[in-house]
Parts: sequence; structure tokens; C-alpha cells
Amino acid sequence: MKESNVYLEDCMIGMARYPDKYFDLAIVDPPYGIGEDGSKNHTRGKLAIAKNYKSFAGNDISAPDINYFNELIRISKNQIVWGANHFINNIPYNSSCWIVWDKDNGENDFADAELAYTSFKSAVRIFKFKWNGMLQQNMKDKEQRIHPTQKPVSLYKWLLQNYAKEGNKILDTHLGSGSSRIAAYDMGFDFTAFELDKEYFEAQEKRFNQFKSQLKLF
Repeated sequence: MKESNVYLEDCMIGMARYPDKYFDLAIVDPPYGIGEDGSKNHTRGKLAIAKNYKSFAGNDISAPDINYFNELIRISKNQIVWGANHFINNIPYNSSCWIVWDKDNGENDFADAELAYTSFKSAVRIFKFKWNGMLQQNMKDKEQRIHPTQKPVSLYKWLLQNYAKEGNKILDTHLGSGSSRIAAYDMGFDFTAFELDKEYFEAQEKRFNQFKSQLKLF
């Protein structure tokens, strides 16, 4: 069984414990610094009702600074960083390979897509997956949304299928809803993550344990 280790801890403290290039791939979704903490979601949906969430630690006021990225790059061989278009000046490397998540989210004032910087040397790639309030691409296997910046498990599975290799160690510095953890566990990757907010940490623990319980039924 692959390891799935998560810590209720500041990621800067956690990352300091690991040697250089310990992780093969870091897939991270840090605060963007644009105030999207989820407390106003309910006012923005048009085609589907947007859920209201408890704001999370830090309230998305500030994006990670260059010290975070220096540490992230120190302990990981490759990186995928969501929202990097909001803080690209803090990432000390250029990239030809960006990932576009087309959210197919209809008429509202949320972004039509999200962008991720990667350290890979390939071309720009697009992943299309509807993610608009109660409306999701896979309505037959609909995900419960527990976090304001939650991304679908299917997105993380696509990233792992395309950018990770068998036996890789995966890192997530901002665990949030735990979608990355579920994807890594389901696909057999060793996984390590950190989360600063106690309530959301407990919520993702519950979600992860429910996922494992469902697996035992099959």
C-alpha cells in the first residue's frame, strides 16, 4: 500500500524537513492573493447555485513569496503550480508548458479557466471539465464540494497520468479539499501534503476516509 501522509502544519515548516529533490513532483494550489476565500461564492452563480464556504486560513490575501518557491523547487524535481499567472514574478524560472483547465462554467463572474505553471519542457495542454456550482462534468459520480478553491479529483488524475511516472513521490503544500490526495491514493502514488486550516484539514480527512470506505465495497 502506498503512503498517504498529511500534516496539519505550515508548509514552510514541513518542507524544511526534507532533503533536496526528495519529491519527484509537486502539484500545488497555493493562495492566489486575490481574495477568493469562498465567503462570497453564493452571490456569483447564475446557471447553478454557488455554495457559501467558511473562509480559510490567510483568506487568500497574499500569494506565496519567492522564499516559498525556492523551497518548493529545492525539495521537488518538477512542479505544477495552479494560479501562477497571479504571482509569476515570484517563480524564478520561465516555462513553455502551461496547463489550462477549461471549467466550462457558463455565465458567471468566475474565471472561465485556470492556469498552472509547470517546470516541464513540453507544450501547453488543455483539460476541459465542467465545474460550475452544482453542475459538474461527471454528474453520475458527482463530487461533494467542501472547500472554496476545490478542484476535481479527475483533474488531479489527469495531471498524474500525464506528468507523473510509476513510483514517483508526490507533494502538495496546500491540501485544501484533499482532491489531490484521493487521486494519488487511487492511482498508487506515495503522497505527502500540508494544510494550515484545522477545520478544512478535518473535512478532507473525513472525505478521504469516506473514499477509502467506498473502495472496500468493491
